[in-house]
Amino acid sequence: MTPIHFAFSSTFMLGLAGLAFHRTHLLSALLCLEGMMLSLFIALSLWTLELNSTSFASSPMILLAFSACEAGAGLALLVATARTHGTDNLQSLNLLQC
Repeated sequence: MTPIHFAFSSTFMLGLAGLAFHRTHLLSALLCLEGMMLSLFIALSLWTLELNSTSFASSPMILLAFSACEAGAGLALLVATARTHGTDNLQSLNLLQC
């Protein structure tokens, strides 16, 4: 495994570990998800550069567009949660109550 591959896999695993272990606030969970998506974007971009293939050239941009949509939806949920519950703590949310 090259150092570049190790760096991107470790950034993805750090984001996954942060998402699994530090779920106190919704904002921290969203930031971990965004870090995971950005590491996937950079890894996919480098993969298409290594292959020198034009057929995969649009896939990093599609992933980046999905990441932007995910970030927008997550921030909308954060604002809605903060308005209705008064905080973004995940412990205070009751999923059975709408």
